[in-house]
Amino acid sequence: MKDWNPDLYRQFEAERTRPAQELLNRITLPSPSYVTDLGCGPGNSTELLHRRWPEARVTGLDSSQAMLDQAQQRLPDCAFALADIRHWQAAEPQQVIYANASLQWLTDHPLLLPHLVSQLAHGGVLAVQMPDNLDEPGHRLMRSVAERPAWRDKIDPLASARKHLLSTGQYYDLLTAAGCRVDLWRTTYYHVMPSPQAIVDWLRATGLRPYLAALNEEEQAQWLAEYQAEIAIAYPPRQDGNLLLAFPRLFMVAEKV
Repeated sequence: MKDWNPDLYRQFEAERTRPAQELLNRITLPSPSYVTDLGCGPGNSTELLHRRWPEARVTGLDSSQAMLDQAQQRLPDCAFALADIRHWQAAEPQQVIYANASLQWLTDHPLLLPHLVSQLAHGGVLAVQMPDNLDEPGHRLMRSVAERPAWRDKIDPLASARKHLLSTGQYYDLLTAAGCRVDLWRTTYYHVMPSPQAIVDWLRATGLRPYLAALNEEEQAQWLAEYQAEIAIAYPPRQDGNLLLAFPRLFMVAEKV
């Protein structure tokens, strides 16, 4: 798959950073020494961590070199590394492992989350935020457009789509079994968007990437035109002409006890 596009991702940086800040606000550790940002992207979440704990050793990990290049330019005092979260092993026990909008791309959470908890120091915190929006119109329409006759031989919607998250109860059981005290909550954000094109641009930076990866440029343009026409129906303009993009997110803060 083509590498991530940091510039496209950062078009909505304020909206993407808000849940990252709200996740950080629920971490009460006063002065951690080792902090890792899993799936740091262009460094917007890493910057929050660095500001909160300027004396900590903050490391950002990502699987995209393009994202890491922007993050390093943005935060020259932080360390960044190209890595796969699934196989990452911390050199030192971590006081904070922070994963904002990254773990939803990975499967096998029953193995992944205990693996991450095992890398925490006693009293350390695993803080996770994941989009929980696969049943929202934007994602349902990705799957339905991909299933049309013109596209079904080119795009496999089952392979392209993210997998649904586990239930909150399953996450609670996983994390308590791994030796954590757990706080979970879900928030639905309503992002004010100026047009159907803006919603498509938001999703092109993230959820649409696997669908578009199998298509050439001409095919991508046609697929996006069909998709945007459906988005315009699913997200009608409000009284002021703007659209509301509902975006549910699941939050977890697990303290190792």
